[in-house]
Amino acid sequence: MSTIEKALAKKQAVKKSNDETNATSDTSSNLESGTLQEENSNPSQTSQNHVLQINKESLIERGYLIDTGERKNIKEEFREIKRKLLNNAFGSAAKTLNNSNLIMVSSAKPNEGKTFVSINLALSIALEQDKKVLLIDADVLMPSLHEELGIENTQGLIDFLLKDELSVNDVLYNCNIDNLKIIPAGNTHHLSNELLASEKMAKLAQELATRYPDRIVIFDCPPLLGISETQVLASLVGQGVIVVEESSTPIADVIEATKNLDEDLALGIVLNKAIRTHKDLYGYYGYGHAKK
Repeated sequence: MSTIEKALAKKQAVKKSNDETNATSDTSSNLESGTLQEENSNPSQTSQNHVLQINKESLIERGYLIDTGERKNIKEEFREIKRKLLNNAFGSAAKTLNNSNLIMVSSAKPNEGKTFVSINLALSIALEQDKKVLLIDADVLMPSLHEELGIENTQGLIDFLLKDELSVNDVLYNCNIDNLKIIPAGNTHHLSNELLASEKMAKLAQELATRYPDRIVIFDCPPLLGISETQVLASLVGQGVIVVEESSTPIADVIEATKNLDEDLALGIVLNKAIRTHKDLYGYYGYGHAKK
C-alpha cells in the first residue's frame, strides 16, 4: 500500500470513529431515561405519528369547555378552580408540595363525574397563554377518556408501563387543541392496577413533574374506595381534586375515601350536579391540605 493510500485509509478510519462517537453521544442525550423530547421536535418526525382529532362539536353539545366566546357559569367556575390549582402549582405553595404540578382527579365511587372534571380542567388550563397541560387517563380498569373526547382507542399508559421497548413519546399524543397533549389509558391488561403501583409509574410521575416546569399534568384516576392503587397514585402527586355528587355521595364515603391520603397533599373538592341547569352542573367548595 502506498503512502497516500495509507494516509487515506487512516483518515477514513478516524472519520468513522468520530461519526460513531457522535452518534453515541446523540443517542445518549436524546434517550436519557427513555423519555420526553416532544417539545423540541416536529410532530411529523417523532413517534407521535398522528394528531388525535377531538370532536369539538360533540364536546360543546355536552357542556365541555371548548372556547366559543360565550360566557357560561360553568366556565367561570372552572376558571376559579383552575386558578387555585395553578397558584398551588407555581406560586409560593409549590415550595411546600411534592410534585405540585401533578394533579389527580378522583372520586369516592364511580360515576360521580371525575372524567368530566378532568377534561374540563385540562381544557380550561389549555386556554392559558403561558401554560401547557397533559391529560392522562389513569382509570385503567374503566377508561373513558377516549370515548368522551371522541378519539380512537390507541396504545397508551398501560402499554408504556407493560412494554420496555416503548418510550413515553410512543404513547403521548398531540391533538387539535392548542397546549393540550394526551396519554390514553391504552389496552386493558389483567395487571393494570398493579402496573399503576409499579416503580416505572413512579419514575414516570417524577419525570413529568420535573422535566417541563411550565406544564400541568392531570391524572384521571380510578375511584378511591376499593382500589388501593389510587392511594399509591395519590402519593406521587402534589394536588388532589375529589369529585362529589351532591345528594348522592354520603359524607361518610368522602371521609373514608380521603382519610388515608397524604396529609401534605393539597386537596380540593368539586361538588357535582349542584347548580341550576343541566349545562351548569358543577360547584366548588373547600381547598386546603388533607386532614387525617
